[in-house]
Amino acid sequence: MAEENTIFVGKKPTMNYVLAIVTQFNNNDVNRIIIKARGKSISKAVDIAEITRHKFVQSIKYERITLDTETLEGERGPSNVSSIEIVLAK
Repeated sequence: MAEENTIFVGKKPTMNYVLAIVTQFNNNDVNRIIIKARGKSISKAVDIAEITRHKFVQSIKYERITLDTETLEGERGPSNVSSIEIVLAK
């Protein structure tokens, strides 16, 4: 999977990510886009996928949704952070 087809969800407004996904699907020969998020950004990732599917590109489907827990090293030692990977495909 090409790294350019991966959207990492962070602090930007939701519609910025939706626009990026719609642009990728419309302008490139992209058949699949991965949305990745961790922690508090998970709900935003789901919103992004749903808004994209229902309002902008109705032809895409969920190919795969993967939930995981990652262990991150922080200042106070290791901590577990939930993560999600949503694969949208034409």
